[in-house]
Amino acid sequence: MAFRGTTPAPLRPVTDAAAALAVLTRRGMIDPRRPADMVRTLRDAAVFGPFVTVLRHGLRRNPARVAIIDERGPLTFEELEQQSNALTHALRAEGLAPGEVMGALCRDHRGMVLTLLAAGKLGVRIVLLNTGFAAPQLAEVARREHIRAIVHDQEFDAVLAQVPSEVSRYLSWADSPTSPDAPATLDSLIAANPTIPAPKPKQPGGMVILTSGTTGTPKGAPRDKVPPLQSAQFLDRVPLPRDNTMVMAAPIFHGTGLSQFTLGWALGNTIVFQQRKFNAERTIAAVATHRAATLVVVPTMLQRILDLGPEVLARYDTSSLRVIFAAGSAVSPDLSRRTAEAFGDVLYNLYASTEVAVAAVATPLDMREAPGTVGRPPVGCRVAIYDENRNRITSPGVVGTIFVSSGLSFSGYTDGRNKEIVDGLLSSGDVGHFDAEGRLFIDGRDDEMIISGGENVYPSEVENLLTERADILEAAVIGVADRDFGQRLHAYVVPASGATLEPQEIRDYVKAHLARHKVPREVSVIDELPRNATGKLLRRQLIAQAAES
Repeated sequence: MAFRGTTPAPLRPVTDAAAALAVLTRRGMIDPRRPADMVRTLRDAAVFGPFVTVLRHGLRRNPARVAIIDERGPLTFEELEQQSNALTHALRAEGLAPGEVMGALCRDHRGMVLTLLAAGKLGVRIVLLNTGFAAPQLAEVARREHIRAIVHDQEFDAVLAQVPSEVSRYLSWADSPTSPDAPATLDSLIAANPTIPAPKPKQPGGMVILTSGTTGTPKGAPRDKVPPLQSAQFLDRVPLPRDNTMVMAAPIFHGTGLSQFTLGWALGNTIVFQQRKFNAERTIAAVATHRAATLVVVPTMLQRILDLGPEVLARYDTSSLRVIFAAGSAVSPDLSRRTAEAFGDVLYNLYASTEVAVAAVATPLDMREAPGTVGRPPVGCRVAIYDENRNRITSPGVVGTIFVSSGLSFSGYTDGRNKEIVDGLLSSGDVGHFDAEGRLFIDGRDDEMIISGGENVYPSEVENLLTERADILEAAVIGVADRDFGQRLHAYVVPASGATLEPQEIRDYVKAHLARHKVPREVSVIDELPRNATGKLLRRQLIAQAAES
């Protein structure tokens, strides 16, 4: 059930490719009357990787079209081509060679985009660094990934303090005048070099996307090749518009923003970066100003936008929105309901991870019919659930570990470790179940399950119940060591604006709706939940806080 496709394993690559071609043809990304375009795209992907490939696609279609808009203004595809050529020459002259590794520690702006393009044209591997890094984390990742140079925003100068001095530095964005001994800026490198194309690399340098690091130093997940046909996995269930405008609120150093940035360009869209740090009202204002058809967010951002309230949202005309694309963490039933009330049926929720890539997509209809679902696997993806003995579960409602097969799945972390593989499918690290209609639900992480008095409790069930209340903005439930029960539940709740929460009343509320072993023993009311730069909840901080108290 919901194990997409029953084609014999040897034929799956052929049938998946045929299905992907059908999706891309239907969505207008492939024109059967122009096979030469497809050949050029495949050839570019084999040499440059995904970012330069979609840039060159845009150049062929409309070089004068605005490709990105950031705080400094617009840049066309042609301007990006010329500037990235110049940056490629500059970095080559600085000694960066194909096969070496470069890091990018940037907010969303032209400097980040030019760095991605230059890395592709050089054939160097690009490591996308998390803007929420502390200095020790960055130093550890730079050492482990053998980073030779880092392109970074000026605001991260202090974070680079523990990175060895032999790692070259280049400034991608400066908020204040630079000192004479500061690293060279990308602007100065571009101005000093020719805009003619540089020699092509023999093969793509690839990229490394880092895991969220919610349990420690982020691990590196390499993406050495991204087949062009994999874009069908998004377009199969998400009607991303062509030749329109996409507002990018999610950071493009992470998979959610990066995938939609790349796909947005492939569809001929202009990408608007909502300035460098997320601001809810500024984001929705950008949608209205640019008449954007697509908004890309992580769920926490969407929560903040809705928390602006009806009066603020009513100031902005968002009728142009056709897709709100959310990924990176769970979309609760309450969040999907509130989004539909505010914007209509435009929310699409992607279930994916750094390791398994695309797994499932929930459409507005899915979330209306089955609140909390992450949907169904798109074309080319297979999802199955296994019990603790790794027997496949086929009955609806039975919880087990989720395993995924995707053409974008990785082959192991950069430190040599890997995820568990069963029947050719990779463990997502999540536990979940299917309903009778084949829709997938996530019940939590396999390492987040709480065992209290011998009973299994998945935090998401309690958290979703709590956030259904109008007076609770956010909730997180953790397990705390208990002498009598092994573990007990501790709930952290963030009150809605103006609300007053009473811990005992909250416990009584849960007791009235769920089994006794799912009732939190403690309830703490806090101002906000700890999250990382991509909006993921940092449960380990709550666990440490509970242990200290």
